Amino acid sequence: MVERVVSLFVVAMALLLAGQARALTMEEARAIASGESQARIEALNKAVLTADEKTSAFIAAMADDSVKYTDDKVFVMKDDKAYDPVSGAQQTLPDTAEDVINNNLMRGALAAAQAALKLTSADRAVRLEAAQALFKEPDESRLPMIEKALAAESDSTVKAQLELVRAASMLSSADTARRLAAAKALGESRSPDTKLLLNQRLADESDAAVKAAIVASIASIDGSLVWGDRINAVFSGISLGSVLLLAALGLAITYGLMGVINMAHGELMMIGAYATYVMQGLFQRYLPESAFGWYLVAAIPVAFLASALVGAVLERGVIRFLYGRPLETLLATWGISLMLQQLVRSIFGAQNVGVENPAWMSGGFTMLSNVTLPWNRIGIIVFACLVLLAMGWLIGRTRLGLFVRGVTQNRPIASCMGVNTARIDTYAFALGSGIAGLAGCALSQIGNVGPDLGQSYIVDSFMVVVMGGVGQLAGTVYAAMGLGILNKFIEGWAGAVLAKIAVLVFIIIFIQKRPQGIFAVKGRSAEA
Repeated sequence: MVERVVSLFVVAMALLLAGQARALTMEEARAIASGESQARIEALNKAVLTADEKTSAFIAAMADDSVKYTDDKVFVMKDDKAYDPVSGAQQTLPDTAEDVINNNLMRGALAAAQAALKLTSADRAVRLEAAQALFKEPDESRLPMIEKALAAESDSTVKAQLELVRAASMLSSADTARRLAAAKALGESRSPDTKLLLNQRLADESDAAVKAAIVASIASIDGSLVWGDRINAVFSGISLGSVLLLAALGLAITYGLMGVINMAHGELMMIGAYATYVMQGLFQRYLPESAFGWYLVAAIPVAFLASALVGAVLERGVIRFLYGRPLETLLATWGISLMLQQLVRSIFGAQNVGVENPAWMSGGFTMLSNVTLPWNRIGIIVFACLVLLAMGWLIGRTRLGLFVRGVTQNRPIASCMGVNTARIDTYAFALGSGIAGLAGCALSQIGNVGPDLGQSYIVDSFMVVVMGGVGQLAGTVYAAMGLGILNKFIEGWAGAVLAKIAVLVFIIIFIQKRPQGIFAVKGRSAEA
């Protein structure tokens, strides 16, 4: 009881002293600049507790290797001139002055000291960053400053991080009770960094009770991290499935409904991606910087129209002469894909071009300590859902959709009813090509844009359409999501290459057992 009262008194006095900034002295600067590393770190931590502006400036100069010293003085170097760190006056640098040498241990302590000085910043983001930096370099001597920052902190997120810093700082304390309390507190953080810290302490811990608490905390963290890994795998699978869905939706029309094997589908996606790149350049050049974030919104209709126009020209110029001749269509569209790739290389160059994420699609949403969902991936998932709904409405609820379904189900009867089948073929192919352009627009937000962009997705797109059932939009959705999630789960267990092989083997076996796909065409057209 007496020891606890004394400890509280010491902390209170330290807090009182920490609240009073004190000017840097030459003796303090000399102790920080030279001597054994451990003694220098102790002097540094002591100076931080009562730091003023000159102390902060001196610590920054130390971190920048801009300090020299002699037996009795220290000099801060700036533009090849020497200055007194206490008074700020210019000094004559003696010939005997030596450079301050900072080893890795000292550099870590300097970085932590600079972070500690930022705990009083008015900017919440700066305080949070400082607390996170201190967590990586815990030191019991900083407890008074951490306690002071905790008492003044009003933001719940920063406060929670500071409590972790306090627990981490007490984990190496000489007081067994402190170490025990710190081990239990750290077990509630559910963080990989905390697990690493506890594992490091476990190797040096001698007390059985503290060891048991550390082991229990590590087990608790492991249980939480497993769920985080599962969430990451599911989200990555849905994200990949959304990309496959966008890539396959256009193909579900041109191949699934029209029966055209379009090997240039990937290049139509590429055109949509380059249209997005062009819109980015136009916004950067002709509009104010504040409007740059809207370039992606403007790029969506441009990407759709650019790819739809190329698709319409392709259908009217080549494919309409090859209906019912799948081999010739395949060869012709493959040749067109090579021509489109070369055209893009001639205009934009062979190197990949970068498309920046708008500010509102940068960063991510942190769900757990090891789960951060990127906004650009979330945006693609939402975008894929919107495109799917729009396409379902267009095919199922509009006059154009009715004509497309009529022509694909029974072309002669549709023609007898007055439908211009040639025009509908062009509209349907342009629609599928436009959706491929939207896929390219979305893909530009998660990777580089280059002439070979479409080649990475064309095979997967065909597999999604065939597995889902030719002509079945619902099957395309199920196949895209199923393959995406299956691929990511296998990838986490066996690696990316084996995951691709396993998914391909699964598709082959599935089609062997069920050649009509997930959803088979029902009715007389199935036997046609």
